[in-house]
Amino acid sequence: MPACPCPGNLAHILLLNSRLRRTWGVKFFYPRQHTVTREVWCGGVGLHTGADVTIRLKPAPPDFGIRFQRTDLTGKPVITAHYRQVVDTFQATTIGIAGAVVGTVEHLMAAFYGCGVDNVLVEVDGPEIPILDGSAAPYTGLIRKAGVREQDAVRRCLIVDRPMVVKEDGAYIRVTPSDHFRIDCAIDFPHPLVGKQRYSWSFCENSFKREIAKARTFGFLKDVRKLQTMGRAQGGSLANAIVLDECGLLNREGFRYADECVRHKLLDFMGDLALIGMPVVGAFHVHRAGHSLHSRFLKQLMTRPGTCSLAQPSCIPTGVFPASRLPAFAGQISSVAKPI
Repeated sequence: MPACPCPGNLAHILLLNSRLRRTWGVKFFYPRQHTVTREVWCGGVGLHTGADVTIRLKPAPPDFGIRFQRTDLTGKPVITAHYRQVVDTFQATTIGIAGAVVGTVEHLMAAFYGCGVDNVLVEVDGPEIPILDGSAAPYTGLIRKAGVREQDAVRRCLIVDRPMVVKEDGAYIRVTPSDHFRIDCAIDFPHPLVGKQRYSWSFCENSFKREIAKARTFGFLKDVRKLQTMGRAQGGSLANAIVLDECGLLNREGFRYADECVRHKLLDFMGDLALIGMPVVGAFHVHRAGHSLHSRFLKQLMTRPGTCSLAQPSCIPTGVFPASRLPAFAGQISSVAKPI
């Protein structure tokens, strides 16, 4: 697996870069793209469709991005994992093109983001990604099994230049410029075991696996019954979701974290944010948001003039610092970024 991309201070790095350019030679360190080393697969039930589905993760070339291929459909259509391809956000994120869809992509996308995977082909033989245990942990394990290898291509990065906020019915998502990637997430549910929860997290690969990936999706029994009458949540069970009744928790094993619900909401946001197609440097404040607001936010983030810019790799001489100490998502950025 790639080294832990621990956050760093961009201002200090940029100042150092300007000095190093005048002092050192032409051999530089650049952040590289990554793909899986070998093909792996897993199978399970879709949370909403109840369909038995198998997915395969396959290595992909540089600048390929994350793409999903529906191998069960005529022509085997390929759907790029991109915010412009989102076609439905009811209870999950669904992407699609020309009638072909893949649902509940957010947990797998969060795992790719958290493990530093830029390029992979995901073959899927059904309309939805398996829910597995309801978290991203099985997918981080699958990626670990596949291995991750560096590619001979520079990783691009998106820089937040100006604050922006998107609101909807008491919920909001706000982003501000920062020297690294961090998320502050808050929820508020009228339930004695949930209530108001807040969790703040700064990106690090190891902390993603330890603090975020294991958080499971959750729902309330009264809502689950309604969803099932609507043809949704057909594959839901206590094996793949936290279910709460009016005053308690139905899962015998209890919570994995005391604040597992808000951690899962953070995971969902991270998975939807991955649909930008590259790492982001900015501070996100997510308050009572869901997939619909996530989608609206991404579209505005990427289209509002002056909000973001595309960073170019900086010139840090090889050997000045160990690669493990350079923040892969935030540290290798030039002082001049091109507007998107």
